[in-house]
Amino acid sequence: MAEKFVGTWKLVESENFDDYLKAMGVGFAKRQIASKAKPSVTVSVATDGTITLSTPRGDIKFKPNEEFDDTTGDDRKARSVVRLDNGVMVQRQTFDGKETTIERKLVSDNKLVMTLKIGDVVAKRTFEKEA
Repeated sequence: MAEKFVGTWKLVESENFDDYLKAMGVGFAKRQIASKAKPSVTVSVATDGTITLSTPRGDIKFKPNEEFDDTTGDDRKARSVVRLDNGVMVQRQTFDGKETTIERKLVSDNKLVMTLKIGDVVAKRTFEKEA
């Protein structure tokens, strides 16, 4: 199922991301930089089932349903677990007594929507698959 996500995805639209970052506790300067960035993410799957999300800030490697050490976008240590649920990649990340959920869902062959939730704050980022 993770194979559907394989490819390079470029951010094309972002909604409410600054409010999400603020709820995460990210400072003003880092929020400004993050909100203006148009990152790409490359998804790959190894033969052993390890999924790699390659981003400008580095690689995140994990196996579905196995908890792993992670780092938030502003360099805080976190724990994450990712499960594949009905075509959606759902990541639960905990850090500093907080929890965020990041859902990645394919809405077409070339469009991926990432929904980020912390408390009652929801952000949406839309990516298009690069050719």
